[in-house]
Amino acid sequence: MTEVAPEDGALLESVADALLVLSNVAYGDLDGRVPVNGDGPIAALLAGINEMIESLRVERDRNHSYARELEERVATIEQQRAAIRELSTPVIEIWDGVLCLPVVGIVDSVRSAQMTDVLLHAIMEKRASCAIVDITGIEVMDTKTVDHFIRMAKAVRLLGAQCLLTGVSPNIAHTMVHMGVTLTDVAPHRSLREALRTFVMGIRTRR
Repeated sequence: MTEVAPEDGALLESVADALLVLSNVAYGDLDGRVPVNGDGPIAALLAGINEMIESLRVERDRNHSYARELEERVATIEQQRAAIRELSTPVIEIWDGVLCLPVVGIVDSVRSAQMTDVLLHAIMEKRASCAIVDITGIEVMDTKTVDHFIRMAKAVRLLGAQCLLTGVSPNIAHTMVHMGVTLTDVAPHRSLREALRTFVMGIRTRR
């Protein structure tokens, strides 16, 4: 049986340690290090392996830190978006059982769906019997926007509430007439005050 020289035995042991540590690195364990004893080319090689593992660990920790920071930023952005949505679609209870949705700015398909969802949920939550949609802040409406408000009014009616439309500008009125739109599910009024007065007088009449 061939005997292994002591120096060869130490070399084999170092190689085995290095292979074991590198095997663990392949499975994501970057905490292990190869024991380095003495000097020479083998010791330098083992030290280089340790330096490589340490570099990988530092890079991994940096990536984890970036990932956490990115997640926090995404969460902050989502919170800001939620706050913006709430501010851009405020539903105000102006009377007992009467909600008002003031619409200002540009209304696209995403915002229109959001407004409808917020208004319908508010009607259910407040048990409102009337929803006033005020479009004083809108100067121009295209075909899709007009169609959206008609659909919104129908959805409000399906919940058993009355839908009133206020603040129709001359440009919007001209667009509706040009489109041949008939407001069968929404009652238009000149102003928010007039709409509220009409609603209150209707309650008193029914009593």
